[in-house]
Amino acid sequence: MRVMVIVKANKDSEAGKLPPPELLAKMGKFNEELHKAGLLLAGEGLRPSSKGKRVKFGDGKRVVTDGPFAETKELIAGFWLWKVKDMEEAVEWLKRAPFDRGEEVEIRQLHEMEDFGPSEAIDRERELSKKLSYKTR
Repeated sequence: MRVMVIVKANKDSEAGKLPPPELLAKMGKFNEELHKAGLLLAGEGLRPSSKGKRVKFGDGKRVVTDGPFAETKELIAGFWLWKVKDMEEAVEWLKRAPFDRGEEVEIRQLHEMEDFGPSEAIDRERELSKKLSYKTR
């Protein structure tokens, strides 16, 4: 199964402060361990919401709002995509992450193609995923 590990934003990440070098070094080592174990599919940090935009859809309209966005607890500072056996394995790996400054991290399972019934749209999606250079399935 695949999971997204979501690192929640905090006031430092929203202020655009990068993690200290010591934490970056520990995170690099942790990422290497994930890679060696065959779990790491992707992982990235995100710029603050002040550099982002939101698009709201409704009634045939698209409304664009510039960041920053007020609710820090709803924002994401970064993410990983992991391929794990089960949620327990994801939790055990996450417990090893070098966080110790009050970070909040969420793990969510991704839908797989098998979760959806047969349809033309799903067949097209399968074909598209075969063409992607960034393989996650």
